[in-house]
Amino acid sequence: MSESIVNWLMTVFSEYVPAELFVFIISMMPILELRGGLVAAALLDIPVVEALMICIVGNVIPIPFILLLIRPIFAWLKQTKLFRPIVEKLESKAMGKSDQIRKYEFWGLLIFVGIPLPGTGAWTGALIAAMLNISIKRAMPPILLGVCMASMIMTFISYVLPAIIVGL
Repeated sequence: MSESIVNWLMTVFSEYVPAELFVFIISMMPILELRGGLVAAALLDIPVVEALMICIVGNVIPIPFILLLIRPIFAWLKQTKLFRPIVEKLESKAMGKSDQIRKYEFWGLLIFVGIPLPGTGAWTGALIAAMLNISIKRAMPPILLGVCMASMIMTFISYVLPAIIVGL
């Protein structure tokens, strides 16, 4: 799914935005995050080391803000009739994935963020950590390590595997 979103975004915006900025913005977006950023970077022929730096920084920038501000923002949004159902759905979805993080905290958060599967990633990991009242000091290290772990997996999928397949 994220690859089709990336392809659509590339066709719409790639003419108007430099490739590196495009990849950076994708890496900051929920759902796409670093996974979508590295796929886009590979498709745009951005060198792997440059792509890794852009994607990791882009994916990490929103995390402290999510950890610190999401609960007050959600509380404020839940006061409105329009946003209450959306916020409650997001909270419910995040808490539905929180069992392993609650149980294993550091390792649970690291694996949740680090294994690039649908519905996982730094955004959701930070949201769950915030909902579980895990302090920023305890949540940031496993999230950062998880982003690095996901970047290695996605680099293999986006850069190494295609090179191997083309070489066959």
